[in-house]
Amino acid sequence: MQSPATPLPQRLKFIQHALEAGRRDEASTACAELAQAGAVEPLLAASQVYQQLGDFEAMLASAERASRLAPADVNARSRVVECHIYRGRMDAARAQLAAMEAGAQHDARLLQHIATLYLHGASHAEAQRCYERAAQLQPGDAATLYNLASSCVAMGQIERAEQLYNRVIALKPDDFDAYQNRATLRTWTADSHHVDELEQALARLPQEHPGRVALGYALAKEYEDLREYARAFAALSAAAALRRARLAYRVESDTRAMARIAEVFGPALLQRRQQAVGSVSAAPAEPALFVLGLPRSGTTLVDRILSSHSQVKSLGEINSFAFALMELASGLGGKLAMIERSATLDFERLGANYRAALQSYGVRAERLLNKTPSNYLYLGLIHLALPGARVVHLRRHPLDSCFAMFKTLFRMGYPFSYSLEDLGHYYLAYHRLMEHWRRHIPASFHELAYEDLVAQQEPRSRALLAYCDLPWEDACLQFHRNAAPAATASATQVRQPIYSASVQRWRDYEAQLAPLRDFLQSHGIDCD
Repeated sequence: MQSPATPLPQRLKFIQHALEAGRRDEASTACAELAQAGAVEPLLAASQVYQQLGDFEAMLASAERASRLAPADVNARSRVVECHIYRGRMDAARAQLAAMEAGAQHDARLLQHIATLYLHGASHAEAQRCYERAAQLQPGDAATLYNLASSCVAMGQIERAEQLYNRVIALKPDDFDAYQNRATLRTWTADSHHVDELEQALARLPQEHPGRVALGYALAKEYEDLREYARAFAALSAAAALRRARLAYRVESDTRAMARIAEVFGPALLQRRQQAVGSVSAAPAEPALFVLGLPRSGTTLVDRILSSHSQVKSLGEINSFAFALMELASGLGGKLAMIERSATLDFERLGANYRAALQSYGVRAERLLNKTPSNYLYLGLIHLALPGARVVHLRRHPLDSCFAMFKTLFRMGYPFSYSLEDLGHYYLAYHRLMEHWRRHIPASFHELAYEDLVAQQEPRSRALLAYCDLPWEDACLQFHRNAAPAATASATQVRQPIYSASVQRWRDYEAQLAPLRDFLQSHGIDCD
């Protein structure tokens, strides 16, 4: 037991060491003592520790106590919002945010913080409202205008976003993310591009400057639009290598995890639900609808097709299933230990918690769509916890899939995408995991090839809706008219009618991708 007089950093260091050593009881006791301190900072620290321990009730209780002690403390109020999001209570989170927003109408910085929290709950219109007000208060602030521009992209206001990014660059020429985001907004031509500007900006920076990452991705995108493929790949490779060098990531951690998922979720466990309810495909449809697959595989396109239907609303890329899982299975021991624990859950409770989380968004529809790509990791859990869910898996040509990820600068997640070698190993592990799901729970999901959808839009769309137990509606063919927000790397593409320009795009880089192709083919993945 530590003394209450022990300084907070020292107490937190003690708890962290206990967590790392797997001494759960010791860490929990020290955390409870911390929470008894009755002061804001220790309570917020305790809330974070309870989250690591998987005690989400204590996590929220500590944050709420801190907020009651200091009602005006932004960190305490924000932590309460984060706890509600983790617990799948978006209604409570939004109520807190609305109250914070009402009192922040003259504080541009706080408004932008509130907007970020709104985005965690897929509340894009509310986030943009905060950004708009912040820009009114600070019309000449580059960072504020950048945030507003990013919001405009999600809301489909592409021309305005481009104008705002141009203003950001004029006000702050070293805001390199603005260059990269602007480059993604449309297809550039010989008469309209920024290649010279980008080359000059790169030439001014030292070789290891982090700004070269965003500039390199922007230059690669504009070179590709101009069909300067060798130059595009050179710029992309340099930027990706710099980004990769700044990451403490080992692809083996992900490949081991996927292999372990397949081992833990074997035939005996996966058949348990089928024995209880009969055929999975015959289970009555429920609100849960998933679209998943590797990023840049066509998930956003299918999300827009489905959410153009009158009975479907998309919640976007939400973490609700992962958070529902974390509440029941998180704890010490890292990723592999959590996989082991996830196989022994109360699956009925997991499903009920996820359904409650969906309802807390306050969106009313027959189907609520979750299009988080990486949910393919949880296909076994979805099968066990939500037997009536409809799940659509998007697949794409291996080299098109890998290269589409490689040339995307993801702000968060997907650390394997900055190296072709990492991509090869990750894709192989993903391929093997999907083969496992196909072998043991084939009726639990519907597979759709991106290339088939592009070539046969109407028949594939009709089959998709039939699988989801939805009547045909012509609006699904006009998905590009869907005004709903889209906050993914494909946000601008899905505002256009379906097109085939991205099919076989890898062939423009056939020589550069030869090592990746050889690796995949040597492991049995057909790239022809």
